[in-house]
Amino acid sequence: MIGIGTIINSATIVVASLFGLLIGSKLNEDLRNALMRSLGLVVVLIGLTMAIKTREIVLLTVSILIGTAMGEMAGIERGLENLGKRVERRFEASKFAEGFVSATLLFCVGSMAIVGPIQEGLTGDYSLLITKSMLDGVAAIALASTLGIGVIFSSVSVLLYQGFFTILAVVTAGMLPEGVVNEITATGGILIVAIGLRLMGVVDLKPGNMLPSLLISPILVYVF
Repeated sequence: MIGIGTIINSATIVVASLFGLLIGSKLNEDLRNALMRSLGLVVVLIGLTMAIKTREIVLLTVSILIGTAMGEMAGIERGLENLGKRVERRFEASKFAEGFVSATLLFCVGSMAIVGPIQEGLTGDYSLLITKSMLDGVAAIALASTLGIGVIFSSVSVLLYQGFFTILAVVTAGMLPEGVVNEITATGGILIVAIGLRLMGVVDLKPGNMLPSLLISPILVYVF
């Protein structure tokens, strides 16, 4: 079952894209940046509420450090950026395709698009995806005003992509003890704080390189 948060996220992209097609070009860049920074503050708060669920602060710290080191060595974030550039170049001849691909990459290639649906699948809490919907909505207005109707169809990509992670989390949730779920949630919270700080322009962190922490965390909990 695709989560409520993902459905809201996809619907928001559709509505925001239509709004962008109509009057999005009249919104200045300073206003869009101000909205993004304000939402970044909310993202930090959500991340902190997730992070404080940990009962094993040492394991959480070790998970983040090992996961980040793995991500940095593998160059996950750089790889995702390069993938996005290659896909965009392939479709740049068509404005519809460019809008669809650019929006899909923006809305799907990121830590929040993974952590959000996983959080909903494990705990039923979709507050993070509601905040992501707001961020995506602001971005959709800007993209649709310049790239056109293709941006609307990226909502299907978001529905399928995030829906996959929600279903995966729901299926595995019954197999995981509560303590493990809490530590995965807390680790995801740290990643979300990193995203929020980046949106606010406080520090240029690379949340994509921290994604392996989500795998390291449950392993360490089981071992120790």
